Amino acid sequence: MNEHVREPKPAKLIKGAVDDWEVVIGLEIHAQVQSNAKLFSGASTAFGGEPNDHVSLVDAAMPGMLPVINEACVEQAIRTGLGLKAKINHVSRFDRKNYFYPDLPQGYQISQYQYPIVGEGEVIVDMLDGERIVVGIERLHLEQDAGKSLHDQHATKSYVDLNRSGVALMEIVSRPDLRSADEAKAYISKMRTILRYLGTSDADMDKGNLRADINVSVRRPGEPLGTRCEIKNVNSIRFAGQAIDYEARRQIGILEDGGSIAQETRLFDANRGETRSMRSKEEAHDYRYFPDPDLLPLVIEDDLIERIRASLPELPDEKRARYVETLGLTPYDASVLVVDAAAADYFEKVATGRDPKAAANWVINELFGRLNKEGLDISESPISADQLGGILDLLGEKVISGKIAKDLFEIVWSEGGDPATIVEARGMKQVTDTGAIETAVDAVIAANPDKAEQAKAKPNLAGWFVGQVMKATGGKANPQAVQEIIREKLGITDA
Repeated sequence: MNEHVREPKPAKLIKGAVDDWEVVIGLEIHAQVQSNAKLFSGASTAFGGEPNDHVSLVDAAMPGMLPVINEACVEQAIRTGLGLKAKINHVSRFDRKNYFYPDLPQGYQISQYQYPIVGEGEVIVDMLDGERIVVGIERLHLEQDAGKSLHDQHATKSYVDLNRSGVALMEIVSRPDLRSADEAKAYISKMRTILRYLGTSDADMDKGNLRADINVSVRRPGEPLGTRCEIKNVNSIRFAGQAIDYEARRQIGILEDGGSIAQETRLFDANRGETRSMRSKEEAHDYRYFPDPDLLPLVIEDDLIERIRASLPELPDEKRARYVETLGLTPYDASVLVVDAAAADYFEKVATGRDPKAAANWVINELFGRLNKEGLDISESPISADQLGGILDLLGEKVISGKIAKDLFEIVWSEGGDPATIVEARGMKQVTDTGAIETAVDAVIAANPDKAEQAKAKPNLAGWFVGQVMKATGGKANPQAVQEIIREKLGITDA
């Protein structure tokens, strides 16, 4: 694999006992295709069925059963390729990848080797520090999943569940363009976002619908690529970061002690936070790939590609650019909002006809913050986009103050209801009567004569008086009016 040339950043180098080291990472993401039927049979792909309940004779490898390609899975792979700005190959081929495993009833996996359905593409990853990383995609190919071995059902026996056998997977292979665990985590997150926008995979790692094989090597800056080890079947973004950090330091320790790295396949033990050897790394010849004699080459016509291209949604990168260029959001806020398509839709409903920056601030800080605290998804939000928009309208029209708006948010979150009706019924309207505000200001100044004298010399102390008046009025006073009256009473003028 060719890598993009990137100058190593000192902050991303790992300090060993002797030298600084650069970690080089490539990922193979296995995403379950969102489809009702499996890749080569009509059996259901529904999650959570009884063991061996969603298994056809093809999935169970009964004698004489022939695979029939599922056109919907092919279209989902093309759709994903287009979303990755990748080349769609007009001719691809299915091969048999031969190996023995108890939950692989055929004794081989139908996959694609030399002629994948999707060729080179790229993914742009936005990091928290503002850096944008281009990660090359080498290929995307279709393959069938294996079943699942269950080792915890019996003291002395293992069981096999073939419900997953034959389910369509997209294996998306990146180039070794990532240089830290944080970059790899951000890449997996971005890939998950793209797949969900496209609707080609639900990419739920908890259900095993998105798994990553992580290739890790280390080198001193400027040296050729080192020997890589592959960490298999990582099913959590957090675990991916832990596995990379551990594996990089393991390899650095061996090399600095004068040893060499054996190319091998390893597993990540989440309980111990470490990787351990699984087997020596297989090469292509170990699998004895050969064309599947039961399946003709897959020929993709241009009109199918263009039809799928025309149906693509606005993808995260394009949406992010629109939020920055058209709505005036910061790149950071735009990046946060586009991570989830449903969250982006929610934001756009709130922002329509209102100040986009204010809408983004409330959605990100108040709504997302509360959802995260409660462990809720955007689809489970007790506050609808219309309700949050109603709160912003009252705030924008100065019917309520910022503090009252936050109190109102809490009421709507807990009890529901129309924000305007709640404000009217509970007397939450902002006090704009300057006479009433002036009375409150006079009372606070009279109670704090020393501070009043100090504020005349130090105008920034006027903020303290604003806070006291807002407290005295239960947050209902118009803050701008309060500030103006205090500055007038204290004789503070702008320099």
